[in-house]
Amino acid sequence: MQTIYAMHQSGSDDLSKQEKFLKASLDNILDLYLILLSSLVELRKKEEAYLELAKNKHLATKEERNPNPRFIQNPVLLALEKNASLQNALATNHIHNWQHNDDTIIYMLQDVKNSTIYQKYMAKPAVTFEDERYFVTDLFTEIIAPNEKLYAYLEDFKLTWVDDIPVVNTLIQKQLRHFVADEFCVPKIFKDEEDADFALDLLRKTILNESAFGAEFENKTPNWDTERIAELDTIMLKMAICEFLKFPSIPVKVTINEYLELAKEYSTPKSSIFINGILDNLVKEYQTSGKMKKAGRGLL
Repeated sequence: MQTIYAMHQSGSDDLSKQEKFLKASLDNILDLYLILLSSLVELRKKEEAYLELAKNKHLATKEERNPNPRFIQNPVLLALEKNASLQNALATNHIHNWQHNDDTIIYMLQDVKNSTIYQKYMAKPAVTFEDERYFVTDLFTEIIAPNEKLYAYLEDFKLTWVDDIPVVNTLIQKQLRHFVADEFCVPKIFKDEEDADFALDLLRKTILNESAFGAEFENKTPNWDTERIAELDTIMLKMAICEFLKFPSIPVKVTINEYLELAKEYSTPKSSIFINGILDNLVKEYQTSGKMKKAGRGLL
C-alpha cells in the first residue's frame, strides 16, 4: 500500500524500482529484529563493564567492590549472548549498530536501573529461572519496546521501520516469554517461497491492473465524490479487488478484514465504513456473476 502510494506521489511508472524498494523493505525487517533483540545483550554487557570499572576505582565503596551481580548473570541474557543462531545472524547481516551508537544503550540502561521492574528483581532474596525469564520479558515489554530514545534512533536510521516496530516487538516478546536456551533461534522472514513472493505479486498485479480495478468501484459510490475519496482508500480498494480476482487461495473474509484494519490505521475515520460497504457489494456481485474464483474450503 505504501509503495503504491509513494509511486503515485512521485509520478513514477518504474515498476522494477518499486519492486526493489519493497523487497529491500521486507528484508530489512530482519535487521530491525536483530537490532532490537541484541539491545538486551548489549545492556547486560554495558552494565558488566560499568561494574568492573567501579570495582577497580581507587576509592571504591563497599557496594562498588561487592555489587549485586544478578542482572549481569541473568541466564536468559547470557544465553542470548552465546546463542549461535543469533550471533550468526548478527554477523551475516553486519549488525554493529550498538558498537557504533552505545549512547542509546547507556540511556536505556539508566531507564532500566531506575525502573521498578529492575529494582524489585534485584531485591528478591532468591530467583528461579521462571523469575529470570519473566524479568527479561517485562524488561523488554515495559522499558525497551516503548523507549522514546530507542524509537527516535530507529526512526532516524530507517524510516520504513516505523510501521514494523510493533510487529517485531510482539514477536520478540513472545519468544522471550517462552524462552528455552537450547531451542531459541532467529526466525525466517518468510515461511516459504510462496509467502516470500506474495507482496511482490500483489504489488505487481495491482499496479498493472489499476485502471481495471478502479473501474470496478467507479459507479458504486453514489454518496461519495469520486475525486474527493482519499487516495489511500482507492489504493486499498484496488488491492482488495486484486486479491478477490487474482489470488484464488485468499479467503474473502481475510481480505476484507485486512483492508478494514489498514483503513482504520492509516486513512480517515470514515474510511473503514466506506471500504467495507464497497467491498461487501462487490463480493455479492462477483459471487452472483461467477467472476471471483476461490479454490479450497471456507474461502468465501
